[in-house]
Amino acid sequence: MPREHRALPFWGLAIRIAAAAVWIGAGVAKIPQMESFRDLVGRYGILPPALAAPFAYVLPFFEVGLGLYLAAGLFVRGSALVGSVLLVIFLAAQAQAWARGITLDCGCFGTAVQSTVGPLTMLRDVGLGIPTFLMLALPARRLSLDRLLFGARDRFGRQAAH
Repeated sequence: MPREHRALPFWGLAIRIAAAAVWIGAGVAKIPQMESFRDLVGRYGILPPALAAPFAYVLPFFEVGLGLYLAAGLFVRGSALVGSVLLVIFLAAQAQAWARGITLDCGCFGTAVQSTVGPLTMLRDVGLGIPTFLMLALPARRLSLDRLLFGARDRFGRQAAH
């Protein structure tokens, strides 16, 4: 592998850890305010009330779990797929709320980061989703459980080297 490509697996690891940090940060920020997050989910008006509360109570822990899977490098591509689908759903929820003229905080990071749903918030979320999207396309498996347990190859460095 040429010298300039030797650092790519480490860049991939850094991007995977960045994706993990976004998911863990989003989940952890919501946990202390579960009741207010539940109310916020209800204000989006997408889920029936019977589903909004369970969704709001499960989502923060699911996000933390997703982040932990990415950080550990376990099922990197599958975790990134789940994260990418969630990001698209979150963006669609924000877009429909904005299009309907509903003024509300996006709730992305609990009350740690408050931002009203709109084009800038959606653009920010796309930017925060880039590391997750990259792990779907090029799963970085440097220092990963995927590599240790399953012998999975690091696609991040390999793709760029060809």
